[in-house]
Amino acid sequence: MTNIGVLISGRGSNFEAIARNVAASVIPARISLVVSNRPDARGLDLARKMGLNARYIPSQGRTREEFEHDLLAALAEKQVDVICLAGFMRVLSADFVRRFPQRILNIHPSLLPAFPGIDAQKQALEYGVKFTGCTVHFVDETVDAGPVILQAVVTIEDGDTVETLSERILREEHRIYTQALRIVLEERYRIEGRRVLISPEKN
Repeated sequence: MTNIGVLISGRGSNFEAIARNVAASVIPARISLVVSNRPDARGLDLARKMGLNARYIPSQGRTREEFEHDLLAALAEKQVDVICLAGFMRVLSADFVRRFPQRILNIHPSLLPAFPGIDAQKQALEYGVKFTGCTVHFVDETVDAGPVILQAVVTIEDGDTVETLSERILREEHRIYTQALRIVLEERYRIEGRRVLISPEKN
């Protein structure tokens, strides 16, 4: 069975959605490691309560090379095959990404390539677009720019605030992250250029 490693920095709501779907056998894999670069991340406590192997690897005050050295060692120890970034607030180096080709997934709260980086929901509101959403993509050597696996559209309502919009986007994030992870784990995709072409589920 495929081993998943989940990298988090905060509350871990996408991690929680993935973990519950793993436990329900919706996602055909096991979570072998949860790593946070912040010691007070709510997701770490949640992972431990779920009986998962949860580890804090500090990033503050260290070089990226030092942090990634320890992270790679932990991933190798737990034989992680696929990495899910779930609110992980660190940019991974090109060398790190090359070690896991098409095996690192990320979720972003916008319809990429629109509104990359931080505060994507705020960016969408300030720009005045009528639709935004979320994107699951493969991680490559550029930030928020890897090939798109799945997207979900969320309508922006006139009375929306960053908080209300974020809440509706988050519901879609939880849904499509699981779907995208299943597609990757079941190898139901191929990449042509930048396009991720998806095959139907096998009966």
